[in-house]
Amino acid sequence: MNSNSHNNIKIEVIKNFKRCFLFLLMVFFMACQSDDDQPQPEATKNGFWLAADKGYIIEINDNKSVLYNINKAGCAVVEDDFVAEESFGISLDLINANELIGRSELIASDIKFTRLLNQNEFCLPDQLSKTDDPKVNFDHFWNIFNDYYAFFETRNVNWPQYESLREQVTSENFYDVVIELIFLFKDGHVAIEDEANGIEINSGLPSLLERLNSSLSGDLIIDSEEDYDRLYTQRLETIGAAYLGNKFEADESENIAWGLINDNIAYINVFGMAGYSTNEKNELETLNIVLDRMMNDLEDSGISKLILDIRFNEGGYDMVSVNIASRFVDQEQAVFSKKARLGDSFTESTSISVTPKGDFQFTGDIIVLTSPLTASAAEIFTLCMKDLPYVTIVGDNTNGVFSDILTHTLPNGALIGLSNEVYSDANGKVFETIGVGPSEENRVPLFSNDDFIEEKDSGIDLAIEILNKTL
Repeated sequence: MNSNSHNNIKIEVIKNFKRCFLFLLMVFFMACQSDDDQPQPEATKNGFWLAADKGYIIEINDNKSVLYNINKAGCAVVEDDFVAEESFGISLDLINANELIGRSELIASDIKFTRLLNQNEFCLPDQLSKTDDPKVNFDHFWNIFNDYYAFFETRNVNWPQYESLREQVTSENFYDVVIELIFLFKDGHVAIEDEANGIEINSGLPSLLERLNSSLSGDLIIDSEEDYDRLYTQRLETIGAAYLGNKFEADESENIAWGLINDNIAYINVFGMAGYSTNEKNELETLNIVLDRMMNDLEDSGISKLILDIRFNEGGYDMVSVNIASRFVDQEQAVFSKKARLGDSFTESTSISVTPKGDFQFTGDIIVLTSPLTASAAEIFTLCMKDLPYVTIVGDNTNGVFSDILTHTLPNGALIGLSNEVYSDANGKVFETIGVGPSEENRVPLFSNDDFIEEKDSGIDLAIEILNKTL
């Protein structure tokens, strides 16, 4: 398999921030019409709108829109000049005079905004926070998590005890203190990025590396991105040569590759849940054209056994995952639900179902290969697949980070990412931190010394063994 397939697969989940952040912004901003000053608001988008669970306020005027993020410490401007871009396929619907709903086919839940009759007092021009003052920035940092983070208890973080650290924060030690707190979460969707100061820290990276190195030793230990790239490339070359005979198909974006193992088992590797089109408006359309082609090949092969590999898939969009899963079910079924933290409670849950798509759905025996790199939207795919009676999971537990990344900006311009949403499977079980994984007898590490020395893939070997038993 070509090493170019590694385009969008990076260890640092933080590199997804800008894409996820800009995508949310596209949802927020649409062209609007003027509003006369009336005692009761007219049916216009002009004005101030609050998404309480996200901590976002948008100010919509005739000529531009402004995005703010708020917390109990104050308000900061995220972007002060945004104009709607309908070419991205995003709609912002005015439900009534006081409610806006942001919708996209790529995200699993709507974004709800309510009209503010007056501008938030924290967001008045003379109250806006734009400063490098370390104590002000620490106040915002601590309160952003305190107001919106959803997993303090799950991740064993006693957040209130760290509020007093503001008194110790100086310009010299600000990032030392903040980074130490970031690492407490061990959450791949918690991070901080300050490009101007060369700061790019992901909370989940140390624990991810520990898991990847658990069956490696000596020169094979992963200490850097270069080390990972080397093992990744070698593994893909092994899969391509030893299992597929270097004969496989791939989509144009190299996000999906498929072929046959020994002419009796199909193999599909899904490397990412985003990037199938250069235009997000066409993402699902392009994806489904690829899926039609892939499923036609699968149907023509007449094969009834399949290995579906998502071990190197670090996520993307939830609805890309749902669309892929739709090719492996023959009837509609509920697969997951999600809700966001809202104060001391949560928003109303959104339930998602998978409905069969395409002319052919594969419902033969399926092995889904997972690993600690399987994260975010790729884990959503496991929620869609894990309860099907013909699916067996082989490999290792997924990463355990399901929430969309909520991004806020500190007064000094640094980006903060955090987990704000709780995902549950169809039975209401939450897999945050633990991930979705195989039964004990089907547990295989992603990387091991023996695999690299013997140029084999123990995960695929076990999958083949299990599938052959059902022949």
